[in-house]
Amino acid sequence: MPPDIYARLPKPLQRLFDNALIRRIAKNTGYLFSAHGISAALSMLQGILTARLLGVANYGVLGAIITFTSSVNKLASFRMSELVIKYVGHYTEHKDPQRAAAIFKAAALTEMVASGLAFALIWLLAPIGAKYFAKDLSTTDLFVVYGLIVIANLIAESSTGLLQIFDRFRRMAFLDVIQSLFTLVMISITYFSQGGLYEILLAYLGGKVIGASGMTIAALVEASRRWGLGWWRAPLNLLRPQWRELAHFAISTNISASLSLINKDSELLWVSFFRSPTETGYYKLALSLANLVQMPVTPLPQATYPELSRQAAHKNWDSVRQALRQGSLLAGGYSLVAMLGLALLGIPLIRFFYTAEFLPAYPALLILLLGFLAANTFYWRRVALLALGRADFPAKLNLILATLKVAGILLLVPRFGYLANAALLAAFYWVGSLISAWKVHTLIASRVEASPGSLPPASGGTEE
Repeated sequence: MPPDIYARLPKPLQRLFDNALIRRIAKNTGYLFSAHGISAALSMLQGILTARLLGVANYGVLGAIITFTSSVNKLASFRMSELVIKYVGHYTEHKDPQRAAAIFKAAALTEMVASGLAFALIWLLAPIGAKYFAKDLSTTDLFVVYGLIVIANLIAESSTGLLQIFDRFRRMAFLDVIQSLFTLVMISITYFSQGGLYEILLAYLGGKVIGASGMTIAALVEASRRWGLGWWRAPLNLLRPQWRELAHFAISTNISASLSLINKDSELLWVSFFRSPTETGYYKLALSLANLVQMPVTPLPQATYPELSRQAAHKNWDSVRQALRQGSLLAGGYSLVAMLGLALLGIPLIRFFYTAEFLPAYPALLILLLGFLAANTFYWRRVALLALGRADFPAKLNLILATLKVAGILLLVPRFGYLANAALLAAFYWVGSLISAWKVHTLIASRVEASPGSLPPASGGTEE
């Protein structure tokens, strides 16, 4: 941080940025936050134009199609970005580039197979999605068309992980902005030419394809720069002693991701299934507005996980603990202020930008904001457990919470609709966040006791 900016900060923030780990996280978050800020503004414009063009019901159908595709994809996903960050990062820190390249190669090959499986499932399940979620069989082809995004994301997760571990956050931020800008241009053209749902879907699909392709190319270039042009020849048998550990990590993250579909990633599908596209439209808007509060916090896990993995590899538990504590203070303080502001301005904002037709989204927005306060404050809950080698804990916790949430959905959503769904999501965030934070605290305490003489802080990855 430049000295003149540092000197103007309040004393508590100066003490915060005295920590080199926090400075690196803040720098990388800054790149992503800048991109997310621009992308959020562009996405808000996209949402306004889309909502005004399609109306509440078709806006809900759009949400159902997008969520259905992402949900099926996550069922087949092994979250390879997390495996790449942990193990490529580990071997990079321990000066073993050949094994690091082998990890990336294995992750990319696995993800390619998973992506192919995901697209096949979308193709087969599209009629079910159209009948039960869009409530219109004529939308079957729309589900298949948007499913092409899975092919574009063939190795996007592995690529994202590689760029993160080598601190290429600026490059990722640039691609994020380009993707959002392209999507906005296409949606604007559709809006002024009075297009429909099909054209809107193509606009979203085109933006995603550009973003995913750019990320993949950037990662392959980075891999060649780090390990040489022949990195892809790294023999996979180098990983034979670790196959069980790698498989356990990948399966645990897959289970966790699959359970997250129930807990927080398939919200629109539950409302679509039990209620109507109109209620789905209200709930989609409430989620979109609540995500504005999450926007500055969203990049933090991405920027924090590689740093936590490095510090854990060097057993710098005090640095880890300090980063989590200070991160929570910043994220929680911001979230509280933003939540109150959006609660006060929510009604006039919806009326002016989205029309009064969407005002029933406001009560759901208030409920969601309460849940996002917990999610933001403990934004590190999952990545900290991964860095500490407990990829299984989020999966086990999500299984318990998913069971409880499904029971709540079956009992409440058919009767009370999207407001009940919002309340269940908020409860999930509070319960899951508090339990995960407690687990992280106990794990760090046990590691400190087991290794009181930890190494000095790691210098981190290469910076641009």
